[in-house]
Amino acid sequence: MINTGNPLFNHKFTADPTVLVYDQKVYLYTGHDEAPPESQNYIMRNWLCFSSADLINWEEHPIPLQAKDFSWASGDAFASCVVFNKQHFYWFAAVSHRDIPGKAIALGISETPTGPFRDAIGSALITGNDIPFDKNPMANLDPSVIMDTDGQAYIFWGNQQCYFAQLSNDMLSLQGKINTIELPGFSEGAHVFKRNNWYYLTYGYGSPEKVAYAMSPSIHGPWIFKGILNELAGNCETNRPAIVEFKGKHYFFYHNGALKGGGSHRRSVCVDYLYYNPDGTIKRVLMTSEGLR
Repeated sequence: MINTGNPLFNHKFTADPTVLVYDQKVYLYTGHDEAPPESQNYIMRNWLCFSSADLINWEEHPIPLQAKDFSWASGDAFASCVVFNKQHFYWFAAVSHRDIPGKAIALGISETPTGPFRDAIGSALITGNDIPFDKNPMANLDPSVIMDTDGQAYIFWGNQQCYFAQLSNDMLSLQGKINTIELPGFSEGAHVFKRNNWYYLTYGYGSPEKVAYAMSPSIHGPWIFKGILNELAGNCETNRPAIVEFKGKHYFFYHNGALKGGGSHRRSVCVDYLYYNPDGTIKRVLMTSEGLR
């Protein structure tokens, strides 16, 4: 498939991008909206995987993971994050738990970036029981995992409240307590990454969601709010950013409802260039229909 502009793909509805650079390729993992035109509900059963060596020519791979691959889950393939560590690819994903009320975070594992992925634990990594003080059934949404420069992994997630925790060395459990981060307007869609000496935490801001970001000199904070990164995406109440550097350029992935028949429950992934100021802050993203062309 050749990228002719935004949205990136027009044959399927895609959402909630997460991006991994591995072996000179970009691997783009997305949610898959399947709600019929008359539906105002999220219907997502699986995730999709695309790869590219130039962000123009894309290859779609077989479905790498489905919500039903987690036997303890009742369904729903919400936002996710894929990272590579110690010869394995780890897929952190939000699903609905069959026995514990609310959303949960699952963990898949594979030896290849395209899968297939399998359940790495046989149970949820995080459930509503882990944050009993939060009565929000949607609290365990949108995981984002960062492999820090010292090899330690951290997970960020949340809905209306941002959480983060350290992961164990084998990535299969939390290590230590769950912490909270206070961020202005935090809705959901956390995405965390590091560039030079700064950590960045981007997220869906307000409702409908713009994207805002904060910066910190340490993964443990304090997080300094830096403002809005991009404005409302067209015809869509949500957003989930993913930022990546590839071959010397920086890219901002997001979703909107721009495809024919699209909307908040039939979304489409887009990509535009992203630029930094000399002090490390990020310039406001210009969303375009041309994309990278």
